[in-house]
Amino acid sequence: MKISHIAFIPDGNRRWAKAHGLSVIKGHEKGIDKMGEVLKWCQQEGIKTISFWAFSTENFNRDKEEVSLLFKAFKNRLQKVLEEAKFEKSKTKVRFVGQKELFPKEVQKGMELIEKKTQKYSDFYLNFFIGYGGKAEIIHAIKGILKDYSKADVDKINEQVLEKYLWSGNLPEPDLIIRTSGEQRLSGFLPLKSCYSELYFCKKYWPDFTYEDFYKALKDFHKRVRRWGR
Repeated sequence: MKISHIAFIPDGNRRWAKAHGLSVIKGHEKGIDKMGEVLKWCQQEGIKTISFWAFSTENFNRDKEEVSLLFKAFKNRLQKVLEEAKFEKSKTKVRFVGQKELFPKEVQKGMELIEKKTQKYSDFYLNFFIGYGGKAEIIHAIKGILKDYSKADVDKINEQVLEKYLWSGNLPEPDLIIRTSGEQRLSGFLPLKSCYSELYFCKKYWPDFTYEDFYKALKDFHKRVRRWGR
Protein backbone atom coordinates (compact mmCIF):
# COMPACT_ATOMS: atom_id res chain seq x y z
CA MET A 1 0.00 0.00 0.00
CA LYS A 2 1.74 3.11 -1.27
CA ILE A 3 1.80 6.46 0.51
CA SER A 4 1.31 9.32 -1.92
CA HIS A 5 0.75 12.08 0.65
CA ILE A 6 2.03 12.13 4.21
CA ALA A 7 1.28 14.95 6.66
CA PHE A 8 2.81 15.83 10.01
CA ILE A 9 1.49 17.67 13.05
CA PRO A 10 4.90 18.40 14.63
CA ASP A 11 3.83 18.95 18.23
CA GLY A 12 5.92 19.35 21.38
CA ASN A 13 8.58 21.96 20.57
CA ARG A 14 7.86 24.08 23.63
CA ARG A 15 7.72 21.12 26.01
CA TRP A 16 10.96 19.79 24.52
CA ALA A 17 12.65 23.12 25.20
CA LYS A 18 11.38 23.19 28.79
CA ALA A 19 12.55 19.64 29.40
CA HIS A 20 16.04 20.63 28.22
CA GLY A 21 16.17 23.89 30.16
CA LEU A 22 16.13 25.95 26.96
CA SER A 23 14.14 28.96 25.82
CA VAL A 24 10.90 28.38 23.94
CA ILE A 25 12.34 29.82 20.75
CA LYS A 26 15.17 27.25 20.82
CA GLY A 27 12.53 24.55 20.80
CA HIS A 28 10.82 26.09 17.78
CA GLU A 29 14.13 26.45 15.93
CA LYS A 30 14.96 22.83 16.64
CA GLY A 31 11.50 21.87 15.39
CA ILE A 32 11.91 23.79 12.14
CA ASP A 33 15.27 22.11 11.52
CA LYS A 34 13.70 18.70 12.20
CA MET A 35 11.28 19.30 9.33
CA GLY A 36 14.25 19.40 6.97
CA GLU A 37 15.44 16.02 8.23
CA VAL A 38 12.01 14.43 7.94
CA LEU A 39 11.57 15.83 4.43
CA LYS A 40 14.67 13.92 3.32
CA TRP A 41 13.39 10.70 4.89
CA CYS A 42 10.09 11.04 3.04
CA GLN A 43 11.77 11.69 -0.28
CA GLN A 44 14.05 8.69 0.23
CA GLU A 45 10.89 6.59 0.63
CA GLY A 46 9.51 7.99 -2.63
CA ILE A 47 6.61 9.83 -0.98
CA LYS A 48 5.63 12.47 -3.54
CA THR A 49 3.67 14.94 -1.35
CA ILE A 50 4.82 15.97 2.16
CA SER A 51 2.97 18.42 4.40
CA PHE A 52 3.84 20.04 7.73
CA TRP A 53 1.47 22.04 9.95
CA ALA A 54 3.95 24.75 10.86
CA PHE A 55 1.75 27.42 12.48
CA SER A 56 -1.94 27.30 13.36
CA THR A 57 -4.41 30.16 13.58
CA GLU A 58 -4.61 29.47 17.33
CA ASN A 59 -0.84 30.03 17.64
CA PHE A 60 -1.44 33.74 17.07
CA ASN A 61 -3.08 33.82 20.52
CA ARG A 62 0.11 32.82 22.31
CA ASP A 63 2.30 35.22 24.25
CA LYS A 64 3.15 38.19 21.99
CA GLU A 65 6.87 37.88 22.66
CA GLU A 66 6.85 34.18 21.76
CA VAL A 67 4.93 34.87 18.54
CA SER A 68 7.36 37.68 17.65
CA LEU A 69 10.35 35.41 18.22
CA LEU A 70 8.70 32.66 16.20
CA PHE A 71 8.23 35.07 13.29
CA LYS A 72 11.94 35.87 13.57
CA ALA A 73 12.77 32.17 13.54
CA PHE A 74 10.68 31.71 10.41
CA LYS A 75 12.48 34.60 8.74
CA ASN A 76 15.93 33.23 9.60
CA ARG A 77 15.03 29.67 8.67
CA LEU A 78 13.48 30.77 5.36
CA GLN A 79 16.75 32.50 4.56
CA LYS A 80 18.62 29.33 5.51
CA VAL A 81 16.32 27.28 3.28
CA LEU A 82 17.08 29.54 0.33
CA GLU A 83 20.83 29.21 0.95
CA GLU A 84 21.07 25.50 1.77
CA ALA A 85 18.05 23.58 0.46
CA LYS A 86 18.61 21.78 -2.81
CA PHE A 87 15.08 21.98 -4.13
CA GLU A 88 16.40 22.32 -7.67
CA LYS A 89 18.23 19.01 -7.26
CA SER A 90 15.24 17.11 -5.87
CA LYS A 91 12.80 19.06 -8.10
CA THR A 92 10.62 19.92 -5.08
CA LYS A 93 7.80 22.42 -5.43
CA VAL A 94 7.20 24.35 -2.19
CA ARG A 95 3.89 25.89 -1.22
CA PHE A 96 2.70 27.76 1.88
CA VAL A 97 -0.95 27.10 2.69
CA GLY A 98 -3.04 29.38 4.89
CA GLN A 99 -3.34 33.04 5.85
CA LYS A 100 0.08 34.22 4.77
CA GLU A 101 -1.08 37.82 4.90
CA LEU A 102 -1.11 37.65 8.72
CA PHE A 103 2.67 37.30 8.84
CA PRO A 104 5.24 40.13 8.79
CA LYS A 105 6.07 41.47 5.32
CA GLU A 106 9.63 40.11 5.38
CA VAL A 107 8.32 36.62 6.15
CA GLN A 108 5.74 36.91 3.37
CA LYS A 109 8.47 37.94 0.94
CA GLY A 110 10.56 34.94 1.93
CA MET A 111 7.64 32.59 1.34
CA GLU A 112 6.83 34.17 -2.02
CA LEU A 113 10.45 33.90 -3.13
CA ILE A 114 10.64 30.18 -2.29
CA GLU A 115 7.33 29.50 -4.04
CA LYS A 116 8.46 31.40 -7.13
CA LYS A 117 11.85 29.63 -7.28
CA THR A 118 10.28 26.18 -7.08
CA GLN A 119 7.01 26.68 -8.97
CA LYS A 120 8.08 24.68 -12.04
CA TYR A 121 9.18 21.54 -10.16
CA SER A 122 6.96 18.48 -9.96
CA ASP A 123 8.96 15.49 -8.66
CA PHE A 124 8.00 16.29 -5.05
CA TYR A 125 5.53 18.64 -3.42
CA LEU A 126 6.30 20.20 -0.03
CA ASN A 127 3.50 22.05 1.77
CA PHE A 128 3.83 24.19 4.88
CA PHE A 129 0.50 24.94 6.53
CA ILE A 130 1.11 28.35 8.05
CA GLY A 131 -1.55 30.58 9.59
CA TYR A 132 -3.82 27.59 9.04
CA GLY A 133 -6.84 26.36 10.96
CA GLY A 134 -9.51 23.97 9.74
CA LYS A 135 -12.43 26.10 10.95
CA ALA A 136 -10.91 29.24 9.44
CA GLU A 137 -10.44 27.42 6.14
CA ILE A 138 -14.08 26.34 6.00
CA ILE A 139 -15.32 29.85 6.85
CA HIS A 140 -13.07 31.26 4.12
CA ALA A 141 -14.53 28.79 1.64
CA ILE A 142 -18.14 29.58 2.62
CA LYS A 143 -17.55 33.31 2.20
CA GLY A 144 -16.09 32.73 -1.25
CA ILE A 145 -19.03 30.59 -2.34
CA LEU A 146 -21.58 33.09 -1.01
CA LYS A 147 -19.82 35.82 -2.96
CA ASP A 148 -19.83 33.91 -6.26
CA TYR A 149 -23.08 31.92 -6.12
CA SER A 150 -26.66 33.19 -6.02
CA LYS A 151 -29.64 31.44 -4.41
CA ALA A 152 -30.59 30.17 -7.84
CA ASP A 153 -27.23 28.38 -8.10
CA VAL A 154 -27.39 26.66 -4.71
CA ASP A 155 -28.05 23.22 -6.22
CA LYS A 156 -24.82 23.53 -8.21
CA ILE A 157 -22.74 23.61 -5.03
CA ASN A 158 -21.16 20.22 -4.39
CA GLU A 159 -17.91 18.75 -3.05
CA GLN A 160 -16.03 19.73 -6.19
CA VAL A 161 -17.14 23.35 -5.87
CA LEU A 162 -16.23 23.48 -2.18
CA GLU A 163 -12.81 22.03 -2.98
CA LYS A 164 -12.01 24.99 -5.23
CA TYR A 165 -12.53 27.47 -2.39
CA LEU A 166 -10.39 25.69 0.20
CA TRP A 167 -6.83 26.88 0.83
CA SER A 168 -5.86 23.23 0.52
CA GLY A 169 -8.17 22.72 -2.44
CA ASN A 170 -5.73 21.29 -4.98
CA LEU A 171 -3.88 19.07 -2.51
CA PRO A 172 -4.53 15.32 -2.38
CA GLU A 173 -5.98 13.85 0.80
CA PRO A 174 -3.24 12.60 3.16
CA ASP A 175 -2.85 8.84 3.28
CA LEU A 176 -1.14 9.10 6.66
CA ILE A 177 -1.10 11.83 9.30
CA ILE A 178 1.54 11.59 12.03
CA ARG A 179 1.28 13.64 15.23
CA THR A 180 4.03 13.76 17.82
CA SER A 181 4.09 14.59 21.58
CA GLY A 182 1.51 12.00 22.63
CA GLU A 183 -1.57 14.13 21.92
CA GLN A 184 -4.17 12.01 20.14
CA ARG A 185 -6.25 14.50 18.15
CA LEU A 186 -6.04 16.46 14.90
CA SER A 187 -6.86 19.85 16.47
CA GLY A 188 -8.57 21.07 13.32
CA PHE A 189 -5.99 19.96 10.78
CA LEU A 190 -7.55 19.38 7.35
CA PRO A 191 -11.05 18.52 8.65
CA LEU A 192 -12.45 17.89 5.16
CA LYS A 193 -9.44 16.05 3.77
CA SER A 194 -8.59 13.83 6.72
CA CYS A 195 -11.86 11.85 6.78
CA TYR A 196 -10.18 8.68 5.56
CA SER A 197 -6.58 9.43 6.47
CA GLU A 198 -4.82 6.87 8.62
CA LEU A 199 -3.65 8.40 11.91
CA TYR A 200 -0.47 7.61 13.82
CA PHE A 201 0.46 9.12 17.19
CA CYS A 202 4.02 9.17 18.49
CA LYS A 203 4.69 9.93 22.16
CA LYS A 204 8.00 11.69 21.50
CA TYR A 205 8.24 15.46 21.18
CA TRP A 206 8.83 16.58 17.60
CA PRO A 207 12.54 17.51 18.02
CA ASP A 208 13.18 13.97 19.34
CA PHE A 209 11.39 12.27 16.41
CA THR A 210 13.88 9.88 14.77
CA TYR A 211 14.12 7.91 11.55
CA GLU A 212 13.32 4.79 13.59
CA ASP A 213 10.07 6.43 14.76
CA PHE A 214 9.30 7.42 11.18
CA TYR A 215 9.96 3.93 9.86
CA LYS A 216 7.81 2.43 12.64
CA ALA A 217 4.91 4.65 11.55
CA LEU A 218 5.30 3.57 7.92
CA LYS A 219 5.47 -0.07 8.93
CA ASP A 220 2.30 0.32 11.00
CA PHE A 221 0.53 2.00 8.07
CA HIS A 222 1.38 -0.81 5.68
CA LYS A 223 -0.24 -3.32 8.04
CA ARG A 224 -3.58 -1.56 7.91
CA VAL A 225 -6.50 -2.28 5.59
CA ARG A 226 -8.07 0.85 4.13
CA ARG A 227 -11.76 0.55 3.24
CA TRP A 228 -12.80 4.19 2.70
CA GLY A 229 -16.19 3.48 4.32
CA ARG A 230 -16.94 0.46 2.15
